[in-house]
Amino acid sequence: MNSDHKLLETQDLKTYFALRGSFLQKRRYVRAVDSVSINVDEGETVAVVGESGCGKTTFARTVLLLTHPTAGTVRFLGQDAVRSNKYYRNLQIVFQDPDSSLDPTMRIRDIVAEPLLGLSKLTNEIVDEKVAQVMNEVGLGSDILYRVPRQLSGGQKQRVNIARAIVSEPKLVVLDEPTSALDASVQAQILNLLLDLQTRHGLSYLIITHNISVAEYLSDRIYVMYAGKIVEQGVTDEVIKKPRHPYTIALLASAPIPDPKKKNLLSVEISGEPPSAIDPPPGCRFNPRCPFAKELCHVKEPILEQISENRFVACHFAGETA
Repeated sequence: MNSDHKLLETQDLKTYFALRGSFLQKRRYVRAVDSVSINVDEGETVAVVGESGCGKTTFARTVLLLTHPTAGTVRFLGQDAVRSNKYYRNLQIVFQDPDSSLDPTMRIRDIVAEPLLGLSKLTNEIVDEKVAQVMNEVGLGSDILYRVPRQLSGGQKQRVNIARAIVSEPKLVVLDEPTSALDASVQAQILNLLLDLQTRHGLSYLIITHNISVAEYLSDRIYVMYAGKIVEQGVTDEVIKKPRHPYTIALLASAPIPDPKKKNLLSVEISGEPPSAIDPPPGCRFNPRCPFAKELCHVKEPILEQISENRFVACHFAGETA
């Protein structure tokens, strides 16, 4: 569902990290996020996907303002997020590793209640009511409220993380690899829980993941990131069924198929290593690994161009991958 304003919108967002060098050396930068523009509408789930090191987690940290952007803007409900007093009241995150994101010395009740105490002036009685309600919604009983994280399983810890994220009733939840640290049997339970909570509370999600299957299952739209840039974006089903950027094709080809009798029909494979974020190659950043690369790809950087109603691709020869 759309609103007059995008719920979240980034414009040409850049996050560079300066490298130390000698006094006479030219300043060099790690270009972790390089001119990324995305938007998330109310009630929508958007995925940012890519292999490790592509910049997607740094992008998430920049959206959360945990890392200061070098350039560009983050807007929330039409306002600059840096100046918005609504931002942190309406934004929460579920971190990748449930072990490192929960304070081992705190009781579960206090962990889940922390956002309410920090963002509101509710009485202890109301806080306890809200904590009990949200714990029930994520499938955990009141018997664990006075335990500490080490007394819980991995799946229970991630449910606590989710409870903490939604207890303050945010509009947007950032999910940073929400299932990658969990057993396969637990992953499906967590994904279904996230869908149920989204329907119940009208949440919007921004998913950061390397797992194409997770993005396909949860998201409405998808952004494919490579070496700090968005190389393809569109409706998730369309991108998954007919990828147009060579990197997206290769990324999908690398995804395992849960049937030993079937082979992936996509034959493109990624060879070589991701480019340096300090000194990326000229032209298209994917050209050293791209089986379709031509002379133009080595000298001119492609821009993200619209190829259909909902599809954008940054490739000089996207027509040849159709």
